[in-house]
Amino acid sequence: MKRILIVKVTSLGDIVQALPVIADIKRAFPGVQVDWAADEAFAEVVHWSQAVDRVLCAPLRRFKKARRWADFKAIAASIGELRAYRYDAIIDIQGVYKSAIIAFLARSSRRFGYRNKDLGERGAAFAYTSRVGPRPPGNAWQGMRISVGEALGFEPEGQAVYDLKLPALPTATFEAGDAPVAALFHATSKEDKKWPVAHWAAVANELVRRGFRIVLPWGSPREREEAEAIAAQVPGATVLPQMSVTEIAHMIDACSLVIGTDTGFVHVAHALQKRTVMIFVATSRSHFGIEAPHRSVSIGDGHSVPPVSEALQAIDYVHSDPLAAPASTHSASHL
Repeated sequence: MKRILIVKVTSLGDIVQALPVIADIKRAFPGVQVDWAADEAFAEVVHWSQAVDRVLCAPLRRFKKARRWADFKAIAASIGELRAYRYDAIIDIQGVYKSAIIAFLARSSRRFGYRNKDLGERGAAFAYTSRVGPRPPGNAWQGMRISVGEALGFEPEGQAVYDLKLPALPTATFEAGDAPVAALFHATSKEDKKWPVAHWAAVANELVRRGFRIVLPWGSPREREEAEAIAAQVPGATVLPQMSVTEIAHMIDACSLVIGTDTGFVHVAHALQKRTVMIFVATSRSHFGIEAPHRSVSIGDGHSVPPVSEALQAIDYVHSDPLAAPASTHSASHL
């Protein structure tokens, strides 16, 4: 094996959790080059990986929304980059039309994808010369590692290695200060995944009592209103200014604790080895959750609203007996 292409185009949390497949591949095939194809909106996240050799991207999401000529030309140019090398294998771990088209356009005689029942869109099957699966039951993130190993003929070993290195920022956008900082990621992509404002306020007030400084990030005007509603009930809580993805990642890296619903930045916190609690209200904890002894934990059954007491127990767990926690095989640092 000399060069392999991974296709995973979206979204933030999924891409972060897919990055460990690079370390798996390079452990199995020393010296191999691993390229990654992603939507332009998430390409910067792939660049955080110290193990990826080339990041290929195009404004697919933006073109779908606006249909601008400039975006079409950018997509056309990206096809040339995509076809610059011939790959020993291409593995599509997204399984939808746009990822399948990328896999099909790239140069290789071996293009792997999921079996029909595991595809996000059945029509994606046209692009593949071989199939992997069925997906094993359990965590989706470990399932991706197993699928890539099946395609290339090896079994993934040990814990997931994210190997992240955040790029330096021109100017600092967040200062942690002297008190430990807890970031509350209250916003989600869907209403049914939200945790009640009153619950957030209750947890935040308990953390303030324990000496934490509370910060509330947001990404839209509606999310800012929700952040302000929480902050209004929590003495000293800070509603952060709007930040870029990389700026938020740096903020997370400066925190002592991250609590959030099933959303991408909570996966970033886990990958950066922060003490993290993920709250599940309407999605599957067993399928999409995060777990690391005394560092990351997921709560909720995916069918009901977890109580404040369960969140506080999870916070106690990720702060319990840190000296007894096993050494992690993750690598996370920043310039």
